[in-house]
Amino acid sequence: MSHNWGISKRTRGALFGLLVFAGSAVAVPVAAGSTTVTPAAGPGTVVPASPCPAFPADNVWNTPITGLPVDARSTTWLASMGSSTTFLHPDYGPSRQATKPYGIPWQVVPSGTALVPIRFTYAAQSDPGPYPLSASTPIERGSDRHALMVDPATCTLYETWSTHFHPNGHSKAGSGAVWSLTSDLLRPAGWTSADAAGLPILPGLVNYDEVASGAMDHAIRFTVACTQQSYLWPARHQADQANSSCPPMGARFRLSPTFTLPAASCAAACQTVLSTLRTYGMILADNGSNWFFQGTADTRWTATQVAQLKQVPATAFQAIDESCLQVAPDSGQARQPGTPAYVAACG
Repeated sequence: MSHNWGISKRTRGALFGLLVFAGSAVAVPVAAGSTTVTPAAGPGTVVPASPCPAFPADNVWNTPITGLPVDARSTTWLASMGSSTTFLHPDYGPSRQATKPYGIPWQVVPSGTALVPIRFTYAAQSDPGPYPLSASTPIERGSDRHALMVDPATCTLYETWSTHFHPNGHSKAGSGAVWSLTSDLLRPAGWTSADAAGLPILPGLVNYDEVASGAMDHAIRFTVACTQQSYLWPARHQADQANSSCPPMGARFRLSPTFTLPAASCAAACQTVLSTLRTYGMILADNGSNWFFQGTADTRWTATQVAQLKQVPATAFQAIDESCLQVAPDSGQARQPGTPAYVAACG
């Protein structure tokens, strides 16, 4: 991840009585009298183990892109991404330590978790908080040290980068963002978040529970080594190089509808991810290795589930022009296929 502030490019993953911690689940009581939030009406992605939507159903993350045109810059961008010699790479899965899988961990915070101040390196583009960060908050291994926390009582998502917890109000992080999961509001233009594109991380992760259900109804976040110094909606921040041949943050890519893998080499979990890639695609969210896409750190992932997705060539993707979906520049709300507004703007 690169925030374009003189730091080097880096490569990186309840309410109703359930706490998710790095793929395990334990019972957690809900405090009496706590205020709950009703999820947004209508179909849409729901944060597992919570009553909260992963943003409203009409959010750009949750909007199908099957009918959108190919971006005129697709061929140029694909060439800069090493597509002719690269395959997709799931940036999650089992490691040599069974209790410490690869991926980005996240947590539905227990009721009563204290909100604490965090001192940010890049405070000018960070939400001041406080945040529900504690000694039990799972933090991503490696240099990125992301921490993702969902408060199920308020449906608030807290995300930090380069996170270091210290007791007594002395925690530190590189940057941080707070999101209302019931709102389409984007970050201020030009602001980063816990990733370089100024986007949320959790709604774009491949989540084990969603994959196991057979339906993952949202776009997936991914990385490339080179991005240009601009960004496309819904991204809010740019990073990296003055090279217009590279894609901008926020660029969206879709798997070809004609690309398939046989069930013999791509079982149910693999087919679910392929269906998501054809329908919702991937959103460029950070700098890192080419065509790495992120998922949750979960002990239930198997080596086979990960390996089967490495058969997908990057050449099977195209960049998509989703500009017609935008309702307003500061909102993640998207025009929905089949509606009059979509037909008028997107054809």
